[in-house]
Order: sequence, then C-alpha cells, then structure tokens
Amino acid sequence: MTFSRRALAQGDLDMLMTAHERLVDGRAGGRRMALKFMDLRGLDLSGRRLDDAEFSGCSFEGAKLKGARLARAVFFCCDMKGADFTDADLTRADLRGACLRGATLHRADLTKADFREGVIAVPHATKGLAQATRETRRGVADGASFSGARLAGAEMSGLSAFKVDFTDCAMTGARLTGANLKEADLSGALLEGASVSGANLSGAKLVGAVLTDVALEGATTERADMTGVVRASTAEAIAKARAHREAALDGNAWTESGGVFGSPPDFDGEDLRPVGAGFKGLKLAAMTARGACMVGMDLSGVGLQGANLEGADMRGVDLRGADLRGARLGRVLLSQADLSGAILGPLPLGGGRSMPVDLSGASLRWARLRGADFTGARLDGADFRGADELPPEALLSAAVA
Repeated sequence: MTFSRRALAQGDLDMLMTAHERLVDGRAGGRRMALKFMDLRGLDLSGRRLDDAEFSGCSFEGAKLKGARLARAVFFCCDMKGADFTDADLTRADLRGACLRGATLHRADLTKADFREGVIAVPHATKGLAQATRETRRGVADGASFSGARLAGAEMSGLSAFKVDFTDCAMTGARLTGANLKEADLSGALLEGASVSGANLSGAKLVGAVLTDVALEGATTERADMTGVVRASTAEAIAKARAHREAALDGNAWTESGGVFGSPPDFDGEDLRPVGAGFKGLKLAAMTARGACMVGMDLSGVGLQGANLEGADMRGVDLRGADLRGARLGRVLLSQADLSGAILGPLPLGGGRSMPVDLSGASLRWARLRGADFTGARLDGADFRGADELPPEALLSAAVA
C-alpha cells in the first residue's frame, strides 16, 4: 500500500538535528528528534550526532548519512533505497522492515542491529492514523553493499539480501536464519558462530570466508563457491593449545631475559586459534609464525619485535597497542584487524642500523589504524582499501581506493 509522506526541507531538518545534538550533549534547549512518515529523500544527515533518534516510516531514498552517529536509532519500516550510510554508526539500530535496496553501507558499524520483519500501522491516505492499515514488511537489502561493515551479533533472520556485497564483513555471531543470500558475495567475511539455518546460499560466493562453528547443513548451498574457506580448528590443533601457550611463555622469558633463558617460539604453519587470548600482553620478540592461522585472536599489547609472520592469516585480530617494530608481515591477511595505537616503525639494531617493518603485499582492507605508527614501513603492494586513518606512506605506495 502506498501513502503520502510530508516533505521536510533541509533547513528544517538541520534545526531539528541541532536540537537533538544539544540533547545528546546534555545542553539546554535539547529535544529528541522523533519523525514519523516524513519524506527525507535526498537530504543530508552526514556526520550528525543522532543517537536514539526516531524515524519510523520515513523515506530516506537517496539520502546522505555518511559518518552519521545513529546508535540505537529507530528506522522501523523506513524506505532507504540508495541511501549512503558509509562509515555510519548504526550499532543496535532498529531496522526492522526497512528497505535498504541498493544502499551503500561501506565500513558502517551495524553491531547487533535488527533487520527482521516489522509490522507497521500505515496511515490512510486522507484519514490518517484514524483508519490505519497494519502491514507486515520483510527486511530488504537486495543489491546493497555492506563491504567492510561490522555486523557482529546482527539479527538478520528472514532478510532478503539477494546479490548483496558482504565482502570482508565482520559478521561473528550474526543470525541469518531463513535469510535469502542467493548470489550474495561473502568473500573474506568473518562468520564465526553465525546461524544460517534455513538460509538460501545458492550461488553465493564464500571464497576465503571464515566459517568456524557455522552449521551449513541446514542451509541451501547449491552452486556456492567455498574455495579456501576457513573451518573449525582440528582436534589436533586444539590438543596443541597448551603446548603453544607454554612455548609462548618460554619466548616471553627469552625476551625479558635478553636471551639468557628460553627461546623464541616457532609456530610456522600452526593453527593458533585455540590459544585464544593466551598470547595477550606477552613479549614474543623474534617469534616465527609464517603461514599460521590466527584469525580473530586477541594479541593486544603483544610484543612482536622482529617477528616473522609472513603469509599468516590474521583477519579480525586485535593488535591494539602491539609492538611490531621490524616485523616481517609480507602477504599477511589483516582485513578487519584492529591495529589502533600499534607500533610498526623500525627496530633499532645497534650501530645506527635498524630494520623496518615489511608489509609488502599485505591486505589491511577495512582495518582500524587510528594512532598506528607506520614510520619507514615497506608498503609495496599493500592493500589499505577501506581502512581508516591511513598512514601518509600508504597514500604513496599502496592501494587505498
């Protein structure tokens, strides 16, 4: 059923947004934005602080919301076809029954957002809500692009996501029960613990996707491309977790004692995921883990000076505040990794010599790099597309488009 929405001019919207921002900031004169069934097509909300605002039944077709703060905002049954939500914060947003067909949500934060169907009271064309009709609307995102978005814990049951771009998305624990993901591109997506029971994945592309603890048996996967997917750790890898932790402690002793006790750990080719947060905060200088699988591990604050991690799979790894001076990170997969505050400068070797970090050919797509130091790093062929806070060096020698 179609119905008319009252159009809102950009100037009027600006005044309402300013009043809402005063409320968010706790300043006098603040007022919560509560718009229903308004026509906001093509308007600009980019960069505005609109947490907890309500827009039920509104039209945002072609609107600009880049970088907007919309945590817990209500977009119940909204029409958002072709809207631009790049870099927007939509954590816990209510998107039930919303239409996001053809929308752009690159690097948006949709953690625990709700995309399920919604039932809305549609006002009568002339008599308004006095003779409203109740309509059930399914969430629709056909043809939308979520590339690099964070969808951890998102409720997407029943969502129509035909030919959607979910490449490199962080979708840990997302609920995709009964969703239509036919011909969707989930290449490189981190889907650990996601629920896909009853989902239609026919013709979907899951190349290199992380499918740990994902039960595909209940989904339709005809013609799906699962080349290079990462599945659960083997029983052998789980059994080695304690030994790997002990080797790391030995490496920590070697670093702290200046090489007197212990020795650098050798994890080449190993699946280290069962160790979990067991390496967090340790000093593991000169560690070698070439080709190792470390997807989603917590390595925050770890000391990896001079480590050799060439070819390792470190997607979604937490490396906040890590010391990676002089590390060899050629061809490492660091998509969706958090390197905020990490140190990737040169490692002093004495005698005026130093060893730079080597990130040649590494993938840092959609990585978080706020405050990271890449001084002198070798970045030939590194892929920084979608990453935030790009280092100046990346603009000269790496892919950033």
